[in-house]
Amino acid sequence: MVELLDDLSGFEFEDLMEDVFRNLGYENVRQSTKTGDEGRDIVMEEVLDGQRQAVVVECKHTDSVGRPVVQKLHSAVATHDYDGPKRGIVVTTGTFTGPAEGYAAQLRTNGDPHPIELLDGTDLREFGEEIGLDLYNGRIEILCDETLRPYDPSRGVRAPVEDAVREVENLDTRDLPTPTAVADFRPIVQVTAEVDATFETSVGVVHREQGTDRLVVAADRGHPTVADGQVERLVTNNFGQRVDLDEDRLGETFDEIEVHRFGQTETEYKDWAVERVRERRTRTVQYTGDNNVTYTKTCEPTRSAVSIRAIEPVYLPRVRQTISLGEYSYPYEYYNAGPSRTTVENGIHRCVQCGDETASTYTYCANCGSINCPSHIETERLEGTPVCTGCAVAERFMLATKYFYDRENRDRFREQYERMPVHEKLLENVPLAGGAVLAVLLTLVFVLASAGLL
Repeated sequence: MVELLDDLSGFEFEDLMEDVFRNLGYENVRQSTKTGDEGRDIVMEEVLDGQRQAVVVECKHTDSVGRPVVQKLHSAVATHDYDGPKRGIVVTTGTFTGPAEGYAAQLRTNGDPHPIELLDGTDLREFGEEIGLDLYNGRIEILCDETLRPYDPSRGVRAPVEDAVREVENLDTRDLPTPTAVADFRPIVQVTAEVDATFETSVGVVHREQGTDRLVVAADRGHPTVADGQVERLVTNNFGQRVDLDEDRLGETFDEIEVHRFGQTETEYKDWAVERVRERRTRTVQYTGDNNVTYTKTCEPTRSAVSIRAIEPVYLPRVRQTISLGEYSYPYEYYNAGPSRTTVENGIHRCVQCGDETASTYTYCANCGSINCPSHIETERLEGTPVCTGCAVAERFMLATKYFYDRENRDRFREQYERMPVHEKLLENVPLAGGAVLAVLLTLVFVLASAGLL
């Protein structure tokens, strides 16, 4: 461990310790403003016996730490602006001198309200093993055993498919076969960052950039990316409803599951997120100088102005269900988080004939199992139910095209048609019958008019 830490710069060591404390369960972990000697202390909070208290950390990348460092931190803790109990921690890559350890022990013995804890290189090695610290590269590997809910436990796995089918005419959810369901658990990192940047010129402060940003990061192998808006809202709104990723139980629920590994380390995601926040928070402002000239200034927060408060990993289930109806299979794919989901692909609302996914309605053809837009669905003449133009047998009767499930239905109707009286045959083509009636009426009017009766 010492050999590893010796390879880090002072700032890299402080960055690493920020990650270590965050993974140990401390809250609101952040680096304070740089001090005169370019050191960056860590400020964080913890809850002990139901009471929240502040913790101020001094990081020393050195072989030996003496009593003056511990005394200086004790004074810093005492003056730290915090409404509640406070304590301090000195952490070093090396060891502490006897006087340093004696001073910290004396504070504890005297019941000082601002005790100081000392953590040396040996302690760090134990912490590293506890949180999964890679001792060879100083990076914290992400270990996650929680996922957003892959299905709504109150409705079951097939509920999303049933919801989509309810919008298809002539198809009852009770008639659905059991769909196949495959779940991919995709790694997601939610990063919470705080920005506090002030930009000044000779005329004073021209801009302040303050606030909290939250990034939802797709953390598969490869370069991390910010999740799209729908996925980001899904994760953010349901992050508090995480459940254990129990692969054995989920393997019994789904036909197939796959759990993907996080592509990078926590440190890499943190560094990447800091740069994205800096980009988001960069503003171009105008101000008037002392000479009444208008100037333009690009205000980009520095890395030290961005403090990562939390890096929270979780798995986001991407579920693909497929139902088989007759000759066709229909995929329905979505990201899921309990009762909420965002659709990736809805093959149920897609016409098999033309691929239209924007139709106002879709209708199921029980003859072949196809789902069709209004342009590719007709009414079967004998049964009076929908049949698609793709499988129907069509024939013209009295200049009207009729659609049938198959040749047998067509032949049955042909026999009926041949026995029909003329007026019934005309009714098989209502526009033609209407035209014939209109022609008769016009002829009658013409005859009456010619005879002078009109």
